[in-house]
Amino acid sequence: MSLETVLSFFVLIFISLGIYFIAQRFRLPYTVLLVLTGSLLVPLTALPFLSFLPAFQLTPELLFYLFLPILIFESAYNMRVRDLMENVRAVTWFSVGSLLISMFFIAGVLFFVLDAIGMPVPFLVTLLFGALISATDPVAVLALFKEFGVPRRLTFLFEGESLFNDGTALAAFLVILEIIMHGFSGISTVLEGLFIFFTMVFGGIVFGIFMGFLFAKIIEKVQENEHVEVTLTMLAAHLTFIFSEVFSHHVVLFGEHIRLSSIIATVMAAMVIGNYGRSKLSSSSYHFMEGFWGYFAFLANSLVFITMGFLFASLPIELQYFFVPILLTVLVVMIARACSIYPIAWWLNIGKKEKNIPMTWQHLLSWGSLRGALAVIMVLLIPENLSFPMWEFDFTPKEFITALTIGCIYFTLFVKAMTIGPLIKRFKLDALTPIEEAGYHQSRSLIFSFGREKLQDFFEKRYMNQATHEKLNTVLNGTCVAERLECEKIIAQDSHVFEEALRVYAIGIEKHFLHLLFQYNEVSETVYKKILTKLDVQLDRVENNAVQIQSIDEVFEFDWFEKIAQRGKRFFSVTKKKEELVKEQYMYYRAQEIIARKVIKEFLRLQQQPFSETAAYHALLEKVVAAYRVFYEDALTRKESLVSEYGEMLAKLDEKFGSESLRKALADGLQQLTRKNMLSGKLAILLREDLSSEQI
Repeated sequence: MSLETVLSFFVLIFISLGIYFIAQRFRLPYTVLLVLTGSLLVPLTALPFLSFLPAFQLTPELLFYLFLPILIFESAYNMRVRDLMENVRAVTWFSVGSLLISMFFIAGVLFFVLDAIGMPVPFLVTLLFGALISATDPVAVLALFKEFGVPRRLTFLFEGESLFNDGTALAAFLVILEIIMHGFSGISTVLEGLFIFFTMVFGGIVFGIFMGFLFAKIIEKVQENEHVEVTLTMLAAHLTFIFSEVFSHHVVLFGEHIRLSSIIATVMAAMVIGNYGRSKLSSSSYHFMEGFWGYFAFLANSLVFITMGFLFASLPIELQYFFVPILLTVLVVMIARACSIYPIAWWLNIGKKEKNIPMTWQHLLSWGSLRGALAVIMVLLIPENLSFPMWEFDFTPKEFITALTIGCIYFTLFVKAMTIGPLIKRFKLDALTPIEEAGYHQSRSLIFSFGREKLQDFFEKRYMNQATHEKLNTVLNGTCVAERLECEKIIAQDSHVFEEALRVYAIGIEKHFLHLLFQYNEVSETVYKKILTKLDVQLDRVENNAVQIQSIDEVFEFDWFEKIAQRGKRFFSVTKKKEELVKEQYMYYRAQEIIARKVIKEFLRLQQQPFSETAAYHALLEKVVAAYRVFYEDALTRKESLVSEYGEMLAKLDEKFGSESLRKALADGLQQLTRKNMLSGKLAILLREDLSSEQI
């Protein structure tokens, strides 16, 4: 790697940061501005002091083996498998069915349209283009979704479709490319192509799940070392991707290569680690992980999209010659997307196996189908020497497909991406649900009441003079009164909505303290996941206005990955002894008792807030508190029953919890002294070593 390449790499990152702040300032899609900037920088590279910029270039290997696994892993790591379970039909149909409809529609229509304007190209060329251009890129769209706060399920459908149809599209693309390279031999070629396609998809799923569990177990063995844990997730992303490719090139069965989809494998590995393996991360890694992957995804996206602009602007293709074909292709691709979304959504809705997909969501799914990095990767994978016997044009098939791909990507970025925000507003998809609106005003009331208390504290400590205190207090009082009136209005209109908002708040408290208990080793991983599943189900029921959980012993279905893990344990005859089962029961009831008590304590504090003066609000608080008192008393009774039966065994467990709590308190004390610069570095290290070796 030359000095110019390294310099180009860092200067492009620096330029990308500037573009990011411009995008934030003017609320424009970041990726769109990156591609535009990359295109505009090409003429400037003629200047001597900027001639080094094109030195860092996108190559198929760089995109495929370095950037793509990062982008895939970061998205899939944060996908809840429970969301996939609830929307598996929709995601499957959109990622496979819609893609195949789009691919063949584009291939067929474009074949006749181009022939009609005097540009006859082989059907396999339009089919190859149909495969690569049907893969969607959600980067710009999801950024806007987060900004506007569209419904969580719509965001999941977009992201789920994109992740899985990337793998499907690449599988279809490689099958078609194989047919072009080796010729078509009738039904045998079709059967061989179908075999390759299905082994890539289903083989990728199986291999990805295997790699995910493998790395989750390795992470479990190296706890309390955040650098090693984070590095292992990066290795999981890239090694799953690379091993899938190695497997595809070297494993032969009955004379046929067994191919795996590296994209689908990486998606599944990331989902396993993000769901099943997340609880195996140490507490320091748990929060750091999302920041780490978010940063690397930001870096990868920045470099991919800005160099994409370079790539497009510097290609030796006269785009003006392709103006009419590109225009017609853009139109065909748009119609194909609509034809692949609306019928599938209609089919899913009449089946009624999953929640309905509203028409406004369908409009956004159809219009918001951007194209990006994967389409570029597939174009770069086309061999330069690809040819056809009847090809009579001055340009090569690869140049032709590249020109159409550039046109479609530019259209989706500069037209579709720029209009997603207005469409979201027009369809009112950014509007708050009744529960969210109640929670919004309740939260503002809490925040400003807290601010008023702190303001009074600052004044009493003479951190500000009386004039400043009175001025700020007047503003806060006015805001508190306004929010209290909004809360009263919502309660008067529909008290049930406000009660549900309070329940969402209570579940948030439970999750917070459950995670602390797990962090302090006061619940096992099994108990942690069991209660977390209960809370997730409880939250879904609140959001869907379903019947609330009535008992702490209610049994819930585990997600797919937990079921696989349990079956694996049974297969290897890993059964728990009675002593372990009793201890887990004790931890479960003890944790339920603690988190229920924390909710009650917080809600009793809410009753003391100035904004909660109305009788109606007090009644709602009491209703939620009463429900949690039932949980609390039930958990306490069951815990004490276990203690009376297995007192000696559980006394040792309680002593362990007490020791761990004390150790954590001592560590917190040391951390506070260190944070306040009351200790030198040498003393901090010495004290940390003392505490880690202290016998408590």
